[in-house]
Amino acid sequence: MIDNEKYLYIAIRAAVDAGKSIMDIYTDPDSDFEIERKADNSPLTKADKAANRLITSALSVTPFPILSEEGKEIAFAERSKWETLWIVDPLDGTKEFIKRNGEFTVNIALVEKGGPVLGVIYVPVRKELYFAASSVGAYKLVGIDSDSQPSMDEMRQKAIRLPMSLAHQGTVVVASRSHQSEETIAFIDNLRKQGKPVTLMSSGSSLKICLVAEGSADIYPRFAPTMEWDTAAGHAIARAAGCDIYQVDQKTPLRYNKEDLHNPWFIVR
Repeated sequence: MIDNEKYLYIAIRAAVDAGKSIMDIYTDPDSDFEIERKADNSPLTKADKAANRLITSALSVTPFPILSEEGKEIAFAERSKWETLWIVDPLDGTKEFIKRNGEFTVNIALVEKGGPVLGVIYVPVRKELYFAASSVGAYKLVGIDSDSQPSMDEMRQKAIRLPMSLAHQGTVVVASRSHQSEETIAFIDNLRKQGKPVTLMSSGSSLKICLVAEGSADIYPRFAPTMEWDTAAGHAIARAAGCDIYQVDQKTPLRYNKEDLHNPWFIVR
């Protein structure tokens, strides 16, 4: 039996401390971020690397292996033997980081038998922390940084339990206003045909999943490429808040540590 609360606390400290290392670079007026290009042409900065080193070191005290976006590529023959593992995105939303719009996160998830059982998402610019575990529930805590060292009990007492009671009319959809795929537009149009008003929200990185988990939005359709580390932490938070992430059939949940680490298209609701 996994001690969710123990490992949740370790993941929280790792995420918050990684957020501090990211902010040190983000707020440095002389920093050029040292942007590189990965094989898929996505950007990689020294903040991604610094956060990955810190998280990998922090999680190494646990008995579980780590699958990280910025870690070394691990063959499926080896990964397939991992019943429990960490899935990490040390800086989700690198493009947002480079644009300096603040909508980037640190994502850490613990996955057991293909399903997320624990998740932490930290928003360094806002000092907002989303955390959840299957046996603990889902929470949002505002105002935490690496200078504060609250216990797990103190964090739960100060945090807001998710979902929050947020009243809104009609259906609120999280989707990009400027980069909607044809499939996303068709999905939203179909919602409108159901007779309820539809409102669009826009956000970067894994924050979209958090908006549904907390109750600010009702649904997040994603008909574009993502990887397992983009969703695993948010998936754990959504589940603990009473939501889930389904494939487009809206009944088959996403699975993790697959041979192909790409996610299928999905819907959070």
